[in-house]
Amino acid sequence: MKQKIITARGSKYFDIILASFVAALLISNIGAVKLISFGPIITDGGAILFPLTYIFGDVLTEVYGYAYARRAIWAGFAVMIVASIIFILVDAAPPAAEWHNQAAFTSVLGFVPRIVFASLVAFLFGQFMNSFVLAKLKVRTKGNKLWLRLIGSTVVGELFDTTIFALIAFSGILGAWSMFKFILIGWIFKTCVEIVMLPVTYRIIDFLKQTERRDKYDKKTNFTPFKVKLGGD
Repeated sequence: MKQKIITARGSKYFDIILASFVAALLISNIGAVKLISFGPIITDGGAILFPLTYIFGDVLTEVYGYAYARRAIWAGFAVMIVASIIFILVDAAPPAAEWHNQAAFTSVLGFVPRIVFASLVAFLFGQFMNSFVLAKLKVRTKGNKLWLRLIGSTVVGELFDTTIFALIAFSGILGAWSMFKFILIGWIFKTCVEIVMLPVTYRIIDFLKQTERRDKYDKKTNFTPFKVKLGGD
């Protein structure tokens, strides 16, 4: 059954979802500086929380539309850049004589340019592909099969994100087999989180559509990523 298209300019919860999206992104990227292993499984610390950013991205695209998700993506991108610059400046600043943890600070928050670049590029490609695929599938399925677009968009987005980050950040550090396992396991894990969280995501989307009176279909949307204006939505 085709869902009724309802739009409204006012929003009660967009700012909360946006803030949660950016917070999860920032925390995940700090955690990503550490590689962790569980037996033969190798991943980075960001994998613990990062899948939630795709769920937030799904909610934004499904309820508010691609233009709102695009604005959230660029907001997250800007915060990541600011955070990286601040951490680098703080790390470079001379430590006080009474403070003896410079080496520890550098090892955790003294981001190397390669990791920062990998995170930024992977984030943009992954999130935009996730939002684009979901928006297109929504129109193609006429609003039906929500599970298909939630999982399908995550499969594509997380594949781009995990692969790009791993190749840029850890080429020359991880061997070919370890790199393959890192990408495959990270991709599968993040996709599985999306699947496990489907009942929660369904309820959040249904609640927002009813409360916000929004159900955006991106039939005539300009899908260029290089835009932050919401246009006539």
